[in-house]
Order: sequence, then C-alpha cells, then structure tokens
Amino acid sequence: MLVAPRIMTQRTVLTLLQHYEYQLLIDYYERNHLHLSPWEPEREQGYFEQAQVRERVQCSNALFFAGGAVHFVARGSINHDGSVTADHNGRILGVCNFTNIVRGPFQACYLGYSVDKSLEGQGVMREILEAGINYIFKELKLHRIMANYIPDNTRSGHLLSSLGFEKEGVAKAYLKINGRWQDHLLTSKLNPNEK
Repeated sequence: MLVAPRIMTQRTVLTLLQHYEYQLLIDYYERNHLHLSPWEPEREQGYFEQAQVRERVQCSNALFFAGGAVHFVARGSINHDGSVTADHNGRILGVCNFTNIVRGPFQACYLGYSVDKSLEGQGVMREILEAGINYIFKELKLHRIMANYIPDNTRSGHLLSSLGFEKEGVAKAYLKINGRWQDHLLTSKLNPNEK
C-alpha cells in the first residue's frame, strides 16, 4: 500500500499537498504567474479559483493512491537573508509532478516542474528534482522518466541534462503553450538502479 511521502532535502520538504491547504497552491501560482506563463498552457476561466484548486488537489491525491501520479510540492521558508530552510508548514517553493504513470511493459511517467521566481538559479529546483527522481526510481521502481521542454527554455534544458536526461528527439507543435503550438525537445532518464 502506498504511503504519502515526506522527503527531506537540504532546504525543502517534498510532500503531497492536502486538500485543505489549497490556498498555498493558489498563492504559489499568483506569486509566479508572470514567471511561469511563457512555459504553461493558457488556463480556463476559474482555473485558480478556490473550489477548482481544491478539487484538483483532491484528484491529485486520489491519483497518487491509485498509482497514477505523484504531485509533489516542495515546502520551506525563505529567511530574511534570502536563504531557504525546510519547513513542513512553510509555503510552496516549487512543484515537481510525475504524471501519467503507466505500468506493464512501459513502467514510465512524465515529469513537470517549476520553482518560485525568487529562488531561480540557486539550485533549489535541482535539489527538489533529485529527491523526486530518487523516489520514483527507488520507491515506485519505474524504468523511465520523460521530460519535454520548449527549446527556448534553456534553463530547463541545462537542468535536465545535468540530471542525466538524454535528448531523444523533437516533437513538432507538441503542446499549446502560452497560446500557441510549440515544438518540444523530448528527453528521458532511465532508472540507474535496474540490473
């Protein structure tokens, strides 16, 4: 039986958000709307309203317990000097989602992620992803994690490469992001723990 994870990193705590904590997710996206909008799809009316966010958090947790996805939030506190401290009750500093988990002969999932604008370039996203990837490979024992990014998103490209993701190709007009169909570079990382 799956147990909701609580993973300590050097500066954050990775866990699942509870449905009653939905306001933390709203706050994260409100703080980072301009920062994230070039890399995300346009959202429907009401997407960030309380009822819809709460419902999405409940669905995310149901998917986790059904074995279909892991929607991590990284929580912590940003101190006066700008440093970050792991805090179970802190705000959301980033998200790390492993979705569309498929078992059988495929044993794979997709990775999506973002980090608070104020923490960009400080290695926090790498720290979060290392912990999340480790969980997926060691605890869930998946074979492959796939992560796709827009070629202009060089930060993501460098981060994925540094984590051992390898380019596998290009998908033309792959996703409608920020109002237009955009090509994506396809990458993946295989489970290094497999024999």
